[in-house]
Amino acid sequence: MLESIYTTGDVAKFTGVNFRTVIRWIERGELEGYKLPGRGDHRVRHNDLLAFMVKNSIPLPEQWQDQTKKVLIVDDEIAMSQAIARVFKRSGWDTQVAHDGFEAGLLLGEFKPDVMTLDLKMPYMDGFSVLSLTREKFQDQGLVIIVISAQGQQDLKKALNLGADFILEKPFENEQLKSIIHLCELA
Repeated sequence: MLESIYTTGDVAKFTGVNFRTVIRWIERGELEGYKLPGRGDHRVRHNDLLAFMVKNSIPLPEQWQDQTKKVLIVDDEIAMSQAIARVFKRSGWDTQVAHDGFEAGLLLGEFKPDVMTLDLKMPYMDGFSVLSLTREKFQDQGLVIIVISAQGQQDLKKALNLGADFILEKPFENEQLKSIIHLCELA
């Protein structure tokens, strides 16, 4: 599926401002945009506009409401779950956090995420159990699972064998997570 590209006039309509304001946002680096060779007008990619609107609390057009991707972040460390949520939110995702495997099981059915990040070491129910049960119960829903863990390489390989789509070792750089998010957006 090709990503939509918008003119500054389109962006102005979506955000409710004058097109000159949109150009200023682009020139100041607040909104990611580019110019076509030989033309003076700017273009903005859909995902860049969506992330900008979410970051700046600009209401999304109704036709975009259903397109917002959802991620369930499963990690018992509050600081880590907040850091992961921040990266996803900046990319325009709707986030929900579960701090253990049981809570994750409840939220999977209610929140219906497109992606789940999963720590392997958690109280009550570890990430391996969550991963196995999730793959068994939600196998037909296209859920992408990203394991984000400080566990060793052997455990990360085990997670891949159990059905994880991506693995990311803690500590990680935000750019690494952003690359995986981009791959999830293309799926």
